[in-house]
Amino acid sequence: MGPWRCLLLLPLLAVALRAQQQQFMEYVERRLTLLEERISQWYEQSSRYSTELRDFKNQVLGMLETAEKEREAMRSEAESAAVRVDRLEREVDYLETMAPWGDGPGCCITPGLLSPARSRSARVMYHGIKSQQGSSQVCPTLADCSDTIGSVRAMKILKRFGSTSGLWTKDAAGNLEKIYVFDGTANDTVYVFPRMREFTLFSATRKAARIKLPYPWVGTGHLVYDGHLYYIRQQGSFQVIKFNLANKTVVDSSVFPAEEQIPVFGLSPFTYIEVAADEEGLWAIYATKENEKNICLAKLDPTSLDIEQMWDTPCPRENAEGAFVVCGALHVVYNTRLPSRSRVQCVFDVSGTLSPEDASLVYFPKRYGSHSSMKYSPRERQIYAWDDGYQIIYRMEMKKKLEV
Repeated sequence: MGPWRCLLLLPLLAVALRAQQQQFMEYVERRLTLLEERISQWYEQSSRYSTELRDFKNQVLGMLETAEKEREAMRSEAESAAVRVDRLEREVDYLETMAPWGDGPGCCITPGLLSPARSRSARVMYHGIKSQQGSSQVCPTLADCSDTIGSVRAMKILKRFGSTSGLWTKDAAGNLEKIYVFDGTANDTVYVFPRMREFTLFSATRKAARIKLPYPWVGTGHLVYDGHLYYIRQQGSFQVIKFNLANKTVVDSSVFPAEEQIPVFGLSPFTYIEVAADEEGLWAIYATKENEKNICLAKLDPTSLDIEQMWDTPCPRENAEGAFVVCGALHVVYNTRLPSRSRVQCVFDVSGTLSPEDASLVYFPKRYGSHSSMKYSPRERQIYAWDDGYQIIYRMEMKKKLEV
């Protein structure tokens, strides 16, 4: 190819290159236009989402503000209700001081009503009860123990003392002034307050005497009865120890005659034997693997610690938190795993005069948690309860077992 021909082709090549460059620029412009459209769409969507999020945030803030106002209103109502309850309790306390309750009947036993079910002996005791003046009186007739619990007449919260679980009580058949406190579920020291006033007014134990027991106690099923402490000791098997509170000596002890014992209450696994007192004497509430679903009851001789009678009751252990005996009738108190309102749901009368249909299913006012102990005082017709560290008195309204 000659040099002149090459010179002629150069303009053609330049035109071709210019055309390709123009096409490339048009392609780039189209792509940039599409990208700008997508960026514009994304911006519009982002703005819309931002607006919706802002509106939602304002709506949530409004709802939170409304909820806070309602919470404050509920708190104000609760505080007002608490003030009214406190005022009512003070008024009730004042009325109690103006018109104190008298003691209930000293004791009562119905001879011949304890049918021999798994009995070891059929003895029925007539026992004396020391009055506050120090004299001893024997019930002239013990065949009319016909009362049972009708309802909770009043409730009084004394204070909060000690551990979550424990026991406080008075002497069921002796001095009614002293207060006995078992703090916790395992220890060897008992606090004794001279009067209710010292126990109520002082938060510490400096006003209390300390009794160190020769053997440690377990559970919350102990009892003070006629100047003696009946408490439970575990050393392989379970023992009932009778301890004289006056001279600080062990009077007697007895291995409880039940094999393979299990906790008597499903919600109080620390108690294997509950020693209880009523108008007829001493009782032991327990459970065994032989009849693991239900609670058992035994009549206990306070002098010799012998078992006089034994019963398999229909009252289940499940969800039971405590029990007490009133005029020969076992009352089992139930709750739930998540503590709620305690109530008596099973009553077993050893005499058979009180049928389950006639028994009152007593409700206890809901307070803090569940009861670790409930001790019935037969002369005062009161229950001394330990509820999640709070010491409470339930005063009972009684009724006849058989309405005439």
